[in-house]
This record gives sequence, structure tokens and C-alpha cells, in this order.
Amino acid sequence: MKKIFLAAALFFMLFSAIAQPGKESLNSKLELEIEKKVTALLNKMTLEEKIAEMTQDAPANDRLGIPVMKYGEALHGLWLVLDYYGNTTVYPQAVACASTWEPELIKKMASQTAKEARALGVTHCYSPNLDVYAGDARYGRVEESYGEDPYLVSRMGVAFIEGLQGTGDEQFDENHVIATAKHFVGYPENRRGINGGFSDMSERRLREVYLPSFEAAVKEAGVGSVMPGHQDFNGVPCHMNTWLLKDILRDELGFDGFIVSDNNDVGRLETMHFIAETRTEAAILGLKAGVDMDLVIGKNVELATYHSNILKDTVIKNPSLEKYINQATSRILTAKHKLGLFDAEPKAIDTETVEAGTDEHREFALEIAEKSIIMLKNDNNLLPLDVSKIKSLAVIGPNAHEERPKKGTYKLLGGYSGLPPYYVSVLDGLKKKVGKNVKINYAEGCDIDSFSKEGFPEAIAAAKKSDAVVLVVGSSHKTCGEGGDRADLDLYGVQKELVEAIHKTGKPVIVVLINGRPLSINYIAKNIPSVLETWYGGMRAGDAVANVIFGDVNPGGKLTMSFPRSVGQTPVTYLERPDFIGSGKGKYRFSDKSPLFPFGYGLSYTTFQYGEPKLKNAVINADGTTTVSIEVTNTGKVKGDEIVQMYVRDDFAFVGRYLKLLKGFERITLKPGETKTVSFKLGFDELNILNQDMKKVVEPGTFTISVGASSQEKDLKTVILKVNN
Repeated sequence: MKKIFLAAALFFMLFSAIAQPGKESLNSKLELEIEKKVTALLNKMTLEEKIAEMTQDAPANDRLGIPVMKYGEALHGLWLVLDYYGNTTVYPQAVACASTWEPELIKKMASQTAKEARALGVTHCYSPNLDVYAGDARYGRVEESYGEDPYLVSRMGVAFIEGLQGTGDEQFDENHVIATAKHFVGYPENRRGINGGFSDMSERRLREVYLPSFEAAVKEAGVGSVMPGHQDFNGVPCHMNTWLLKDILRDELGFDGFIVSDNNDVGRLETMHFIAETRTEAAILGLKAGVDMDLVIGKNVELATYHSNILKDTVIKNPSLEKYINQATSRILTAKHKLGLFDAEPKAIDTETVEAGTDEHREFALEIAEKSIIMLKNDNNLLPLDVSKIKSLAVIGPNAHEERPKKGTYKLLGGYSGLPPYYVSVLDGLKKKVGKNVKINYAEGCDIDSFSKEGFPEAIAAAKKSDAVVLVVGSSHKTCGEGGDRADLDLYGVQKELVEAIHKTGKPVIVVLINGRPLSINYIAKNIPSVLETWYGGMRAGDAVANVIFGDVNPGGKLTMSFPRSVGQTPVTYLERPDFIGSGKGKYRFSDKSPLFPFGYGLSYTTFQYGEPKLKNAVINADGTTTVSIEVTNTGKVKGDEIVQMYVRDDFAFVGRYLKLLKGFERITLKPGETKTVSFKLGFDELNILNQDMKKVVEPGTFTISVGASSQEKDLKTVILKVNN
């Protein structure tokens, strides 16, 4: 059947050269063919068979030849929820991927992940996470986010979806799968930083901060599936929220794919939200709101059968509900047709011998890890280390090394990670890098989640007999990730005391952070000369860290999340509105209001000089466009990457605005002495605001355009754009 579709496609391509119907005509033709097939199939299905389609990973329908749409997670490489295959590639966690500020890398990563998914028979993935991090790092799922800015999250999200699903003629082909944008919507806006806590916000905040990434996923990337959030949204759980799922997602944004529930969340309308009094009522509420597929995994699998049975009995008693069943089943069958599942025999997969990952993919995982590393501090140019000038190096800390687990996966890869064939720890990477030229003195010092200082003497001794120290601390899947919410943001356990003890030895210390959330690391920021933020760097993390420490790679990543000075400062984000400027109010008593490290921040082994931003047209009409350009020069002695950022502010308007909003960025590579000109478009997309009627408009007046190296004012240069009616 797929060959017939290809032949038809070729015919219409030839015909278009004469009649010029355009690509849309071909797409419409194929969509019409699928619609006819789905309708015909739906008319043959029993009620029980239709309902069976609405549970994920439904057994194949032998009677009608309906194939399975197997699912998996793909946040940073493939993870099969109920199986562990030791040969998938684990890339850096999402927070690290975003720190590259290079969407094309994320697109390529997702494309490779899709190929590995297909090799394992997976065609539907529950990724990407498009939640905009709200600045409260107590929330453990911070590590799954691309950052605190809606524009950045949108760009990364679109890239991921395009890579996973494919684009153009390759969309949903045999090398691509269906992506799932989650968690719709406003999931990180939870009270107390608790996973699944209720979100209560204005429509303005919804539309300015949380909706843009999903709008981009639907309108630009054509995402095939959407997953609602666990929480209630302004009092109405997302899984029964018709305003969100129908009025906003489908009618306003134009989403035409299928909606899959988050794990057991249809049932939670009864057991968590206490809205439905019975499972039957919960199932009907989810169904009517537009939830097409019910995800129930693990020990709750029996609930899927229960839901199927009660739905069948309920619909038989109330036939008017069958239209919702038909609608949901149609969307799922349409997705299976788009994936070509009806046209190919399912692959027989030997889980013992199948090779999903490749050396090419693992090398690319290293490239992402290298580009994601952020240098937060480098006093007196301690880094990079010169291997010819040191004879011994101490490698210390609970995150310096991890052995292959007997079951599950590594704790230092981050949540939703598969089990790779190997993991290169920082200790492994440094040993490999220096070989026999430098003696490595390793000591764990303490456990990540322990309050024992029993290992301190060994760690101190290792430091004292070494020329320099690489101290690896942070968090792990024991202290971060889903369900890893915390009431404070200091280094957990006795890690801070370990840092203090090693610092007191007087040796040069490099702190390497391996973690999933911004931490309040005030002591480290004040006392340790060199600090690297590496997040969870994937299966090649240690190689990437070693390459940066010894200067083979110049760190060029930048923060996508502001670092707080203390937990009491949260939420901390550059997305601030004006307050009591210059009055002494609008500040904390006895502490600094600014972040410890700001959004967009990151250092390099070289230096960069920015020229003055220049507008192509200093005055435009409200419906016009222009560009802002700036010259960036590498004024140092080594090649390096710089991430040029553009922020926009509407200076005077009829509604409150954020002080600045990221509206453009570009990662560039410059040789010593080289200058490049970076340009950004300025038009409706960059200048619009939501007016009092919640409509996007460009108001006449002046706009401050800021371009520079980070979100903090001292790193930005500005120019004023005037917009006329």
C-alpha cells in the first residue's frame, strides 16, 4: 500500500508541473485517502474494538488487521517504559541540550532517536517536554525543561518535533515517529514546587509564558500528539478541561492530532482531584473533554481493562456517547495510517541482539555534551589545565564516578533515560584523557544522599598529594527529577562540607556540577576559582568534561535557567515586570535580589567584543519589518563560540510588560581576531504584545532592542526602534 502512495505522489508531482496545484493539493489528496480508509474501517469495528484502540499499546486487532502503535519515551534518547535495552543512545538531558542554544543539534538528536525507536518497533514517543520552567527550582522536573523563556523553549521544541517526526515528504516515514508535546499546559506553575500541584494563573500569563511553545509545536511543527498535565488548571483538571483541550488547543491553535492522557490521569479525576465519584464518571469526563487515548502503565495496567469495560457498558446504556468514541478512535487510526503501520509487517525484534544505537549517534551525543557545558567562573584562568605542567590530579566527589547498575539505569543520566551500553564518568574521561602522563588520585568523599563524613579523610589526602583537584558534586536521580521535589536548593547531604574541606587544602580546585536543577551554590561561587555547569551530560559526559578541562574544547554553553542565591528567592527568572525602581522598595532586606548567575550567562576561554547594534530602518510602520545587526569580535587567543542574544521591550503600552523578552539568538564560532555580523529580524512576531482584549498587536511607539552576551544589563547594548501607526 505504501508503494501505491509513493506512486500516487510521483504522479501528482508530475501533474503539478503542468497544472501547478501546489504541494498542498498532494497532501490534501493523501489526507482524503486516509480519511476514507479510516471511515471504512470504523464502520466495521465493534464498540469493544473501538474502545480497545483508546488504550496505549493496544494489542493488535487480528480480525481487522489493525496494527499496534508501540510507545516509548524520547526526552534525551529512547527509553522503553517497561523494557530496558542496553544499546540505545543516551544524549544529554533536556536542560543540557537547551544550554547549547543550537536548535539544529536538538533536531539531529531527535532524528537519531527516531531511527533507534523504529529499530525497536516504537512509533509513538512521549516527548518533548515543552513546559516553560517557571523559576522555582524546588520542582524536580526542572531538568526536563528547555528553560525559563517561552521563545527559547519554542525554538528547541519545534526543532525536536521536526527531528522526531520528520518534515516534508519524510514526515512519519519509516525513519520517524509521532512526537507528543507535553504537559498541556502551565504544568510548572505549581504551588510550593510540588510535582502535580495545582496551577492558578491569569489568562495573560498563560498566553504570554506557557502557551507559545505549544502554539509553535502545533502551527510550525505539526506535532502529532499532545499530553495534558497532571494538575488542575484554575480549578479544572487538565484532563477534563474542555476550554483548554477543545477551545484553545483544537479550535484556536488548530491541533488535529490525538490527545493521550498522562499516566493514569483519567482515573485521577476520581482518585486525586475528587471530582468524579466513580471510574465510570471519570472516563466519561475525559472522553467528552477530548482525551483520545488513556495511558495506564506498570502496575496499573489492569485499570486500562477496567476503563474499557465500564466505557463499553456505559455507552451501551447511553448510545449518544458513541460519537466521542468514534472521534477518538478515528484520530488514533489516522495516526497509524500516517505512520504507515497498515502498510508494513511488524518487525520481529530480538531484544538480546538488536542494535538500535550506533557509534555515529554516540559520537554526536559527545558533541552535544561538549557544546552544552557552561563555564560559570574561571578566576586567574585556572582552566584549561596544561597536561604538561601537572603530575597528579585528584578526582573527588559523589558524582565523579558511577558503575553500571545491576538493574534500572544510571543515576547520573537524568530522568527518562535508557540504559546505554556504557557510561563515561568524569573519572573515566579524565583517566582516558591523561593516560600515563598524570597520576589520578580518586576518592568519592561522600554519597550523594548521605550525611556521613566517613570518606572525608581519604578525599582530603587525595587532594593534598595532587597538583590540582577536580571536585564533582551536584545531584542525581536520587535527589532530582520527577518526584524529586525539594524544600531547599543547597547541595544535598554533606557535599557543601566536602567542598569546604577540599578548598581548605589550598590546592587549585575546579568544581564540576553534574545536576538537574539550578542550585544555591553561594560558597562555591565565592571561594572556588573555576566552576563548570555540565548538567546531566549523557553517556559521553566524562569525555566532554575532560575535553573542556584540558582545553581541547572551549566551553560555549549558556544558562537557560537563572541560578538562585537561596530557596527564599524563588521563583527567580529574568522574566520580571517593573517594580519600585529607585525607591528602595522592590528589594529584599539583607540579601541581593539579583540571581547568582543570570539567564543567558556563560564564560569562555577567549573574550568577545560587541560593537554597537544598528537598525536597517530606525522607523517602521506597525505592519513593517526591519533588522538589527551587531558585530562580534573574538579578542582573545583561541577559537571560541559565542551565543548572541536579542531582547525586546515595548517601552510604553496599554498593558504591563516584562522588562525584556528574548526574541532572537544565534550561536557563532569565531577564530582569534575574527569578526562576524549577526542580524535579527524585527517584525510582528518580535514586537507584538497582548492587548487588553488578549489580541496580539504591535502598538505604535518606541521599542528598546537589546543585543549582547546575556540577559543582564551590563552585557547588553541597546538601540531604539520607533514604530508608527
